Amino acid sequence: MKTDHCSTQELYNGTASSWVRGEPSSLSDFTARPAVLELCEPIAGLQILDLGCGEGYCSRELRRRGAGEVVGVDLSQGMIAAAQAQEEREPLGINYEVGCATDLTRFGDRQFDQVVAVFLFNYLTLAQTQECMTEVIRILRPGGRFIFSVPHPAFPYMRQAEYPFYFQVEEGGYFSQRDQQFPGRIWKRDGSSLAVQLVHKTLEDYFTALQTAGFKTMPTLRELKVLPEHVALDPSFFEPLVDYPLHLALEVSK
Repeated sequence: MKTDHCSTQELYNGTASSWVRGEPSSLSDFTARPAVLELCEPIAGLQILDLGCGEGYCSRELRRRGAGEVVGVDLSQGMIAAAQAQEEREPLGINYEVGCATDLTRFGDRQFDQVVAVFLFNYLTLAQTQECMTEVIRILRPGGRFIFSVPHPAFPYMRQAEYPFYFQVEEGGYFSQRDQQFPGRIWKRDGSSLAVQLVHKTLEDYFTALQTAGFKTMPTLRELKVLPEHVALDPSFFEPLVDYPLHLALEVSK
């Protein structure tokens, strides 16, 4: 199956300004990104590639946490323009580039200490995921780490398509819908929402892709969810998702 790569570009070129934020706003800013950044530690002095960086939310946080160099790459020209605008307003020394995650030939072998990909693979097919992970291990230094997050593969099949987060998988099965693309939506605490997409892959698919790319160590895996502190902050927003597996975060070393 092939996804419509142009549709992904068009989606984010058209909505880039809605993603720009200086503080947590969307659901996953609370339930996923803090855990991903925690897995990235220690960060101080590292050369980091933020793959699928969007408007630079995580790139900026990585730099603020002491990364020596951060490069952000995204397929969407609109997202990169939004990231560069943020860099102009608050210079942090981050380099943002338009580029495809499956072709990192612009970067030399063993160039980065860390590669981060926050909700990138839900936009890639199985084949593209494999291509990307093969490129990632090439550009990582020995001992370098790859940290990424994805929607939990089981989540779309456990809950109706409704507020405050869903992927609309319709009538279908967890295994039979592998490599199929579905629309989704994620809400912000202010009541607005953002369109997202999912190319469904199983948990086994992600582990197989890592192994095929050449990663040999056992990944650290975290199943991310709504925490009590989230509910205490905003019960009406977070309670509908209590006890659901929302996202996965993985960290693996070269």
